[in-house]
Amino acid sequence: MNDQEHIPVSVPCRACLSGEDLDWLGGRSVSLALDLPTTVTRVPGGAPPPRGDWAEQVWDFLRARTPGLGPRPPAVVVQSRAPAASGLSSSTALIVALFRAYTDHTAAADPAGAPPPSPGTLAQWAYEFEFAHFNGGGMDHLAVIEGDALLLDGRPTGLPAVLERTVFPAQWAVVVVDSASAKDTSDHIRVVRAQLARGDAALAAYLKEADQASADAWWAIGARDLDGLGAAMDRAHTTMRDHQGMSTPLLEDLREAARAATGLRLKLSGAGGGGALVGICPTASLDDEVEALREALGAVRPEARVIPTRASAGLAAGAGAPAPAVDAPK
Repeated sequence: MNDQEHIPVSVPCRACLSGEDLDWLGGRSVSLALDLPTTVTRVPGGAPPPRGDWAEQVWDFLRARTPGLGPRPPAVVVQSRAPAASGLSSSTALIVALFRAYTDHTAAADPAGAPPPSPGTLAQWAYEFEFAHFNGGGMDHLAVIEGDALLLDGRPTGLPAVLERTVFPAQWAVVVVDSASAKDTSDHIRVVRAQLARGDAALAAYLKEADQASADAWWAIGARDLDGLGAAMDRAHTTMRDHQGMSTPLLEDLREAARAATGLRLKLSGAGGGGALVGICPTASLDDEVEALREALGAVRPEARVIPTRASAGLAAGAGAPAPAVDAPK
């Protein structure tokens, strides 16, 4: 048995700091990979996953592109530190981890065969797989593979273009607030595509304001202007809420309580209807911020969790090496 079969594959989740849906509507968005990974580990001799499971569907996708694969996928164990279904792209992290675990396994089983796919191919395959299910964009796939912070330019189909990438400042930490309220975005993309088709004025306003918020957020990251980043994320959230109705009364209550307790400005990550809020604070004050937030937000929503974390290198970066470019195909 090749030892590589036992090596776990860990993929970070991601927060959207600005520009939800702009990865396929067109316009700029800012993603940040987070150190809340999903890990997939091969289990030699274990039972294959259930029929219809994501693992089996990924395997079937690969079988159509990789000769010689068997009819059923190898057994895996999945663990995740990211809140599920919270707008942090834990589902994409799982799909990318399955793709990498399975392609690493097949390459190890046949050293004379094709090597594992490049990061660019992995991103493209994962995007195609999810697009067939959800008809959405490709921010998530680039974010978890490239890692750190990305400025993306959206496209109607295919992966967005990576305009710029940067290592997130080490002096900044990330606070995730899991609202413990279910995210319901099952019909979101269909509704937004219908808005786009009819030239909806609210969507046009959202696109304009979110695109500018993304530009401002990216400038603030480069300038190491934490207050500027918080303000840009706040504007990104406001336009999500006011023009597209992505927030909820509970999320707004949590935002207000956080701002009153610590001054931290929280932004919804993902299309919303529930899920997680994210904020950026100085690493030096992280422990104090988390303690104050837990007390303040617990009074609003006892089930809510405050999760401290940090930016993460992506899957492509390996053991701390700079991630190679993963631009969309021309």
